Amino acid sequence: MISEPALDRLSAMFQGPDVSGTRYTLISVLGRGGMGVVYLAHDSVLDREVALKIVERPEDQANEARILARLEHPGIVPVHDVGELPDGRLFYAMKRVRGDRLDRWMAERRDLPECLGVFLRVCDAVAFAHAHGVIHRDLKPENVMVGEFGEVLVLDWGIAHEMQNADCQTPMAGTSHYMAPEQARGDATIDQRADVYALGAVLESIADVMPVLAIARKARSADVDGRYSSVQALAADVQRYLAGRAVEAQRETVFDRVARFGRRHRLPILLVLTYLVARVLLLWLVR
Repeated sequence: MISEPALDRLSAMFQGPDVSGTRYTLISVLGRGGMGVVYLAHDSVLDREVALKIVERPEDQANEARILARLEHPGIVPVHDVGELPDGRLFYAMKRVRGDRLDRWMAERRDLPECLGVFLRVCDAVAFAHAHGVIHRDLKPENVMVGEFGEVLVLDWGIAHEMQNADCQTPMAGTSHYMAPEQARGDATIDQRADVYALGAVLESIADVMPVLAIARKARSADVDGRYSSVQALAADVQRYLAGRAVEAQRETVFDRVARFGRRHRLPILLVLTYLVARVLLLWLVR
């Protein structure tokens, strides 16, 4: 029997693009998408493995590589090299990320604080992109990688666009469940709140705790003005939840306040209750 990795290598060798004249040798296929194919390749100059993306459509050739080159952030995959194949298609080499997609990573019964910690790191990378005038437009668990050593990387910036004067004119693109209504309609202008909507959908997939769902629902408001105004504002509400404080997305009842107080001060409450129970038992035994 031939293993799947071996089949991928054979496929890359016999069906892959012509990379002759470059410093790269194709090893296997890492993934396919609307913008192109990503191969695992060997860099003969630096003797290392890289992710080599071959861009299929001419109109997309310079977009992702140019945007990624501008976004130097620990949560965004860096571009190492860019060039042209003999057939005229653009290729660019990126860091090879070892790890698992966010949806598969979460399937391993991670606890809520750990998952929300990863979510906040995704928010940090996206907020950095927004600060540099770029919206991702296709945020989803499949485009987030959690590395072997805890690193969190936002991938696939193929349909990202630059914002000009807080707006950008873009054609409809993205993934339906994570796509903001204005993005799905193909509105002439969208801004960073489209990414806020997508992050709300990602947050919904992480937790079913009521305050967290309230945050996700606010981020996913159909009304653009009803969402968080920025990724930083969304992240701040998640941080408030993790710190045991009231979140802006949910109006608290008395029961909610009591439950939140109990979660925030669980250890002191348990110690006091243990002391009271011990005193009662001691008094009962003495009598």
